[in-house]
Amino acid sequence: MLTELLRLAAGCRCRLLLPFALCLAVSAAADDWPQWLGPQRDAVWRETGIVERFPASGLKFRWRTPIGAGYSGPAVAAGRVYVMDRQLPTGAANPGDPFTKALVPGIERVLCLEETTGKILWTHAYDAPYTISYAAGPRCTPLVDGDRVFTLGAEGNLFCLDAASGRPIWSRDFKRDFGAKTPEWGFAGHPLLVEDRLVCLVGGDGSVAVAFDKHTGKELWRALSAREPGYGPPTLIEYGGRRMVIVWHPEAVNALDPATGQVLWTVPFESRYGLTAPTPRLAGDMLFVTAFYNGSLALRLGSGEPQVLWRSPKVSEKDTTYLHSIIATPFIEGGHIYGVCSYGQLRCLKLETGERVWETLAATTPEKETRWGNAFLVKHGDRFLLANERGDLIIARLTPAGYDEISRTRLIEPTNRDPGRPVVWSHPAFANRSVYARNDREIVCASLAEE
Repeated sequence: MLTELLRLAAGCRCRLLLPFALCLAVSAAADDWPQWLGPQRDAVWRETGIVERFPASGLKFRWRTPIGAGYSGPAVAAGRVYVMDRQLPTGAANPGDPFTKALVPGIERVLCLEETTGKILWTHAYDAPYTISYAAGPRCTPLVDGDRVFTLGAEGNLFCLDAASGRPIWSRDFKRDFGAKTPEWGFAGHPLLVEDRLVCLVGGDGSVAVAFDKHTGKELWRALSAREPGYGPPTLIEYGGRRMVIVWHPEAVNALDPATGQVLWTVPFESRYGLTAPTPRLAGDMLFVTAFYNGSLALRLGSGEPQVLWRSPKVSEKDTTYLHSIIATPFIEGGHIYGVCSYGQLRCLKLETGERVWETLAATTPEKETRWGNAFLVKHGDRFLLANERGDLIIARLTPAGYDEISRTRLIEPTNRDPGRPVVWSHPAFANRSVYARNDREIVCASLAEE
């Protein structure tokens, strides 16, 4: 049955109707969202001509396309949309308890859709039996670089595919090639491209972080050892005229030389259950990370080892002082941190001290504090777009004065019930004056263009 499923999936692959170069030219006038958190990997959408408020009648959907399950957010580049999903063979099912780890057969797929219509242009499918908790599907957003797209599956299958056809150019298997063990919740660190180096969280002895030649897949360097790699994406920062790749694994925050993998500095910071998920954020000379149980760590960078400015005093998921995030990446501006805490509290903190300025549940789960309650934050102009776990899209202003909601609309239905309630835990993409979102049944595109 699995062989048949793979054969049918492979049969979806087809050649594009228009030359790839033509699509590049057509899309040049609009912004793309080619990777995790957007073009600059900073959760800022810079397109103009976007609605001030949502229409009273609701969003105008440009298209809807059925897909399978997964947490992988879409990437949008050069007139195409790329997303990953998972397909189960007939008769197979994930465990009833999402925390149960069992061997479940299935395939992962990389899908390429036409941006204007949502039509599937090609599909790349491969065998990927799951052994993880919360087994809906892949976690990582595809990364598009010119004529190539890089994808990482939940069981450690890394692919470089031809963006026009889906043809595999090279691939690596983290478990086979590095002896890595699949993390509890799968491989989830979104790959980072630094010039010709694709930096990934891998795991294994001495290979928590590995850089691959983007052209060939050849290993260029490996660095760090830890009991597990965690889930946070490698993050490129620049401070003091030097670029560094921040790798935050469950034992420490580390800075690496992107060219060689040399460890520049390490600051110990234990994270319970390996929950290093939100992207590290830099603001001036301040580097900030936040974890579900262990909370916040604020570092002040300097010429040598960073200084620990402040950190959460308690290891707790509910008795929290600063910010204990599990999913959403916080946003920092104007000396303040905005982020979603462990039970859905959208909080504003002072960057210098961690002091809480305000909190609200209005953007996430208004009725009550809810474990893992979530909303993704993307900045646009002087406002934020918040995509919450209930499938709503919100326009709001976040300032030290408080949460000011401007408009709210329905974007997509929450279909994943693993946390005991229906949720959407996939980060949307914003490009071409539109929003792209997925659940476990479909991917949709809705216009956000000003009329």
